[in-house]
Amino acid sequence: MSQIDETEAHPTVMENSTDEYRFQSFDPDTQMLLKTALKDPSSVDLEKVSNIIVDQSLKDQVFSKEAGRICYTIVQAEAKQSDGNVFRRNLLNRLQREFKDREDMRARSIHEWVCYVTFICNIFDYLKVNNMPMVALVHPVYDCMMRLAQPDALKNEEEVDCLVLQLHRIGEQLEKANSQRMDQLFFLLRDGFLLQEGLTSMTRLLLLEILEFRAGGWMLSSTANKYYYSEISD
Repeated sequence: MSQIDETEAHPTVMENSTDEYRFQSFDPDTQMLLKTALKDPSSVDLEKVSNIIVDQSLKDQVFSKEAGRICYTIVQAEAKQSDGNVFRRNLLNRLQREFKDREDMRARSIHEWVCYVTFICNIFDYLKVNNMPMVALVHPVYDCMMRLAQPDALKNEEEVDCLVLQLHRIGEQLEKANSQRMDQLFFLLRDGFLLQEGLTSMTRLLLLEILEFRAGGWMLSSTANKYYYSEISD
């Protein structure tokens, strides 16, 4: 994961109320630190803030889905206040360290690994430069997706579920960033669906759905939507 160029432009600023965020899982001092970072980032230790957000994201999947929006708000507030990117740089450095150790993380805890993938995909979705995804995140996100498409991961419903959810969320953006790697990913998924033995019926259903989803231009027809989601809810 290469470092972000300091000179890259900031995306447009969007205001957010701190009341929207779910900070109840933190102690009162940490809640105050995060709320301050959202409004007045230059007054707090932004490396500490980024570590708190990553640490919580790696153990709490609900928070990992919310974290992209929190990080986006801090990045915007810092850009507006001082034209700085201390928070973003620290966040990306921490993501890079975790990325290097991803196999150890997966071996240690599938839950932590799935939380990491959810978090990095969330950051990819929210943090933009000139309204485009950050180039430094494209290959790491693809590498995570490719890992989730390996035969051992396809035997784990938690990993398959994560893969499909993230592709629903950012698949189209990822394909625009690098269509060749998306082709490679879908070769793996198609081969897994057609050739791999020992997959659960739910995994097969999820794989078929995501294959159709991409084939349909990253959308499902209403008929297909009804079919898959009635099957899943059953």
